[in-house]
Amino acid sequence: MEIKIGTRASPLALAQTQIIVDAISRAWPDFKISIVKITTSGDKNLAPFSSDPAGIKGLFTLELEQALLSHEIDFAVHSLKDLPAKINQALPLVAYSRREDPRDALVSIKNFESIGSSSLRRRLQLERLFPDKKILPVRGNINTRLKKLEAHEIGALVLAVAGLKRLGLEKRISKIFNLNEILPAPGQGILACQGRADENYFYLDCVNDEDSKFCALAERSFAQALGAGCNVPVGAYAFLEGDILNLKGLYVDEKTGKFFQGSSSGDKNQASITGKNLAEIILK
Repeated sequence: MEIKIGTRASPLALAQTQIIVDAISRAWPDFKISIVKITTSGDKNLAPFSSDPAGIKGLFTLELEQALLSHEIDFAVHSLKDLPAKINQALPLVAYSRREDPRDALVSIKNFESIGSSSLRRRLQLERLFPDKKILPVRGNINTRLKKLEAHEIGALVLAVAGLKRLGLEKRISKIFNLNEILPAPGQGILACQGRADENYFYLDCVNDEDSKFCALAERSFAQALGAGCNVPVGAYAFLEGDILNLKGLYVDEKTGKFFQGSSSGDKNQASITGKNLAEIILK
């Protein structure tokens, strides 16, 4: 059997796709697997943060979804945190990887005065943690951002621990923020495979992690209920204790700067409901 896997061409995207390729190859050694590199709008244009109607997250998914619809690829690999909260029903998420460390990390030079991040969620939380530092928007893939750090264009960066580890860059980490300091993006640390609704992805059973799936459903349901699909600053993290799913959520009102946080628990099989319920609690 031949399968074509679509991905962005950044070093991190390719490293993450290789994780999926390796899992399939171990389970199905006779499969012929090819990686199709696709340049997205977000890769072409690093300037805007919110000019795209689908939001910044839509900038990195549109071309991959078009490739799926045209059958150019069989499925696409994404960082789940980079996907819009609402997914095209014709292109569902068909597998979730085991979760890597979901936390955020500081990568810095000594005596830094400024911290950069592409994420509004991070920047708003950083303003609370570092009121004496300049918090600046920074775009580009991990390597591009690290070059800005090395060129002293910025004093520090906040990046996902998972991405740094997958690129073998964990030694660059100066500090890992705990979940009370910075709550991660919904789905952070999980890889998602997006396919077509009418196809059988039996071969992705070797990739799919049920615990990650339940946590992802809760976190993304929470984000979607709050309208987080563009640049809405939302953080969420779920974890399981047996069959009980525990969810922590954060929403920041940009106009007032006020933080709204809460937590909720429920049966893991009702993960989406738990996420929606927590959003309703926070909205009230």
